Amino acid sequence: MQFQLSNRGGAVTESRLLPKKKKNATGCGKPEHGASWTHLRFCCRAAIERHPENLLRNETELHFVFGSCALQALDLVDQRSVTCVSSPSGRKVFQVLGGSGRQYTCFTSCLYCPCPAYSFTVLRRNDSLMCKHLLAACLCQAMGLCQQEQVSDQQMTHILAGKPEAST
Repeated sequence: MQFQLSNRGGAVTESRLLPKKKKNATGCGKPEHGASWTHLRFCCRAAIERHPENLLRNETELHFVFGSCALQALDLVDQRSVTCVSSPSGRKVFQVLGGSGRQYTCFTSCLYCPCPAYSFTVLRRNDSLMCKHLLAACLCQAMGLCQQEQVSDQQMTHILAGKPEAST
């Protein structure tokens, strides 16, 4: 049984039963890699940005949409683990301190995180819409809860390249 999500009044709800889809070429019944999951990830991010107060009032709704990473993402938000890093040129990334102490640079504009969970569950297995780091970054951005950090354009270039900052 499949449900279509709707965003009525800002709350994500199960609105109607969709016709049962045929299994895809791999036989798993999930959408083919590409447009369907990507579109859903962008729609979820847009819903969070438009009505964060409605999505966050009920953890069950977040869990319904994002699965097991929802509670972990909320923990990262509560711990203030998300920093919005911006440069004078207008570039912006989100650095999320994971539970292991490792820092991940997340890109909410293209919905990407370099963590192993994103690579495995989102990109490879296509089981999740986003990892906990990316979801935490999207939630913090929508709610305005990010710590802010300004860096130079040169420092941003190092961040985007994934290189440690050069010592001066």
